[in-house]
Amino acid sequence: MPDLSRFADRRVLITGGGSGIGQACVLRILAEGGHVVAADISPAGLAETVDKAGESRTRLATVTMDVGDEASVRAGVADAVSKLGGLDTLVNAAGILRSSHLSQTALADFEQVLRINLTGTFLVTREAIGALHEGRGPAVVNFSSTSAHFAHPYMAAYAASKGGVLAMTHAWASEFAKAGIRFNCVQPGSISSGMTDGSGASRQSVGPGLPEDADYTLFGKVAPMLPLDGGAIFAGPDAVAGVVAMLGSHDAYFITGTEVRIDGGSHM
Repeated sequence: MPDLSRFADRRVLITGGGSGIGQACVLRILAEGGHVVAADISPAGLAETVDKAGESRTRLATVTMDVGDEASVRAGVADAVSKLGGLDTLVNAAGILRSSHLSQTALADFEQVLRINLTGTFLVTREAIGALHEGRGPAVVNFSSTSAHFAHPYMAAYAASKGGVLAMTHAWASEFAKAGIRFNCVQPGSISSGMTDGSGASRQSVGPGLPEDADYTLFGKVAPMLPLDGGAIFAGPDAVAGVVAMLGSHDAYFITGTEVRIDGGSHM
């Protein structure tokens, strides 16, 4: 972990902070001196994040929050802002992934993915925007995905939700540019996380669960070009956390309304 201090005076709320990439973002920004509130639906996941924070836990607080529930978001964001004494950076990392054939996709599953990934990003940002207006160099980092632009078979609901996040991010970047609030997206692809390995099933990150008869040849075009240690297929969540830290810091003071793909060159 690099020894940086660009978050030494920044107050940061990170959703999905109990597992996967969200947890990696918490640990990265703590390592850079940030004061962080990690939010997640899973108390057990948050306890794990606190444990992994080590000595940095003195700058870490947690909030149990369901990003798909309006009342939970309203209370959770207010609690987070109170604990931080304000807000400078918001990271909307909470998300879920469901995979299935179109003909076998239940409406409830489709709507749940949209509710967590798309509506959840809207709800958290809406509740945080007042505090961000008062923040220092305020920035929002949303989580889109390479699936917003490129075909990920069996994942139409996920792709739709992440395309929506991308579109909202551009709209907000324009709406709040004069207020000095920056909005950007990261677009991970081929990243190991609770969503891709299924380890986050008890939290707001559900594994892909590809159909038993899935045609894996369809995934050839989303394979990363860059080699990984040990011949791994997915890069670690730290590959995304470093980019999130940059976008959420003053280093990105002249970057807004754009997205950064983190996919090892899968979509050159």
